[in-house]
Amino acid sequence: MAARIEDYALIGDLQTAALVGRDGSIDWLCLPRFDSAACFAALLGDEDNGHWRLAPAGTDPGTPCTRRAYLEDSLALETVWETPTGTVKVTDFMPQRDRAPDVVRIVEGVSGSVEMLGVLRLRFDYGSIVPWIRRTDGHRVAVAGPDSAWLRSEPPVKTCGQDFSTRSEFTVSAGDNVAFVLTWHPSHQPRPALVDPHESLRHSLEDWREWAARCSYRGPHREAVVRSLITLKALTYAPTGGIAAAATTSLPEEIGGVRNWDYRYCWLRDSTLTLGALLSAGYADEAAAWRSWLLRAAAGDPADLQVMYGLAGERRLPETELPWLPGYEGSAPVRIGNGAVRQLQLDVYGEVMDSLHLARRWGLPAKPHEWKLQRSLMTYLEEHWREPDEGLWEIRSPRRHFVHSKVMAWVAADRAVRALEADPDLPGDLDGWRAMRDEVHREVCEKGYDAERGTFTQSYGSRELDAAALLIPRTGFLPPDDPRVTGTVDAIRRELAHDGLLRRYSCDGKTMDGLPGNEGAFLACSFWLAQALHATGRTEEAHALFERLLSLRNDVGLLAEEYDPEAGRHLGNYPQAFSHIGLVNTALSLFPQQD
Repeated sequence: MAARIEDYALIGDLQTAALVGRDGSIDWLCLPRFDSAACFAALLGDEDNGHWRLAPAGTDPGTPCTRRAYLEDSLALETVWETPTGTVKVTDFMPQRDRAPDVVRIVEGVSGSVEMLGVLRLRFDYGSIVPWIRRTDGHRVAVAGPDSAWLRSEPPVKTCGQDFSTRSEFTVSAGDNVAFVLTWHPSHQPRPALVDPHESLRHSLEDWREWAARCSYRGPHREAVVRSLITLKALTYAPTGGIAAAATTSLPEEIGGVRNWDYRYCWLRDSTLTLGALLSAGYADEAAAWRSWLLRAAAGDPADLQVMYGLAGERRLPETELPWLPGYEGSAPVRIGNGAVRQLQLDVYGEVMDSLHLARRWGLPAKPHEWKLQRSLMTYLEEHWREPDEGLWEIRSPRRHFVHSKVMAWVAADRAVRALEADPDLPGDLDGWRAMRDEVHREVCEKGYDAERGTFTQSYGSRELDAAALLIPRTGFLPPDDPRVTGTVDAIRRELAHDGLLRRYSCDGKTMDGLPGNEGAFLACSFWLAQALHATGRTEEAHALFERLLSLRNDVGLLAEEYDPEAGRHLGNYPQAFSHIGLVNTALSLFPQQD
């Protein structure tokens, strides 16, 4: 039986990440970057598409360990098996790299004696290429095209080839240690320098614990907040400061369905919420790096502003299907790249303006040309905000006048006006932006509000609702005690409810978003509901919902994009930055800081 999405833990080196199952198998890893081709793709196929399992001999694939946990406030995973002959633990981690990415797996005998089996199947290019493997200087070396990977063990363990895999069988007794290191590098380059696995573990633990200690939040549920912040850090591409939305592609929003997307990129929609979480938790350096990535990505003609970019700000992310992968539990097609990159989403202009406004408010030093970029964005938005677009959720059906997009156009104008009011020396069209702000506000309240039901709708003239309307009070568009806000919260809670959680929008198998099928409850939206309940004075209900959401985390504190309450399982790409941002921001909103 295939592992559930929540059966996986995350390890990473701030440039890529791997998913490790409860059975000791690494089933997903892209090298050398988050968005590179996977060399382990069993997650979206089977073991023949690449994996690396390390577990007691005689345990079948899929057999879970006895227990596992991250070593405190780190991204090093400790997995323990208790067997009839003894107890063994495996510590998995990826050192923050100097040059080449390494996956380190340290096996330690705890008691008795345990026979271990390692099975490594490297399959480059998303599980499609079986490399040639040879022995060199005590290593197993796999080469195919541009990729090569070197496997070694300390002390040396005998390996053999079988069924196009590399197998290692060995025994550990109490006090024994065997370390495996898998290193990737371009095949045309010399072998990279060897890392000391034990020293690397020590340094990795020190680095992560020092980083986690910087968290300024001291309120309730600090452990959950810190683990979510570590997850956000793990999804950060350190060379640029960009934050990937998730470590995976094509994990389904509906098991067996077609709603399978590539999330290994950086979305502008996340920018303000991400900045707020990092700044509020005390991570100004990370926030500044994300702001710098945002400025570089958004630079250029404002008409070309995209909804997402690559990790370094790349603009071309063509969507392609991989027919040789059957998909997670048969959820096909498997896609790489994302066609939504070419969509028009007017809300991103508001996100950029709001993010830079937030950065100024928190005292991040201004960057050269920052205001010039904002002025150009406003010039474009003044001319185009009245147009329909694909909206926040990237629908693949005809464009509409989405209420959230219009609200974010109001946000853009509002933040521009505030900037000029705070610094009259800045050049800009104060009167024109004030007029735009007033016009957008008036139009949204007239065309996007259903007075009969007392709620804002998803788009002008529609009856569908959208959980994004929960963000209206957060943006300042209307105060939390406005009857139109409280009515919207009530309507969304009533009509988009999914066993106490929220869907993003009305989705009943019809074609509102241009796609067949259904999806689970969207966790970020459920966190937004908790914040909206708190803002509208229903704090006890907000706390209860937050506790429910915390209970959905897996055993190592991770959340996917969505949750299926009926099946009791996670859905969508994983771990999902948007969900963990929601957790952090909700905790900061609901609970006071404690010294």
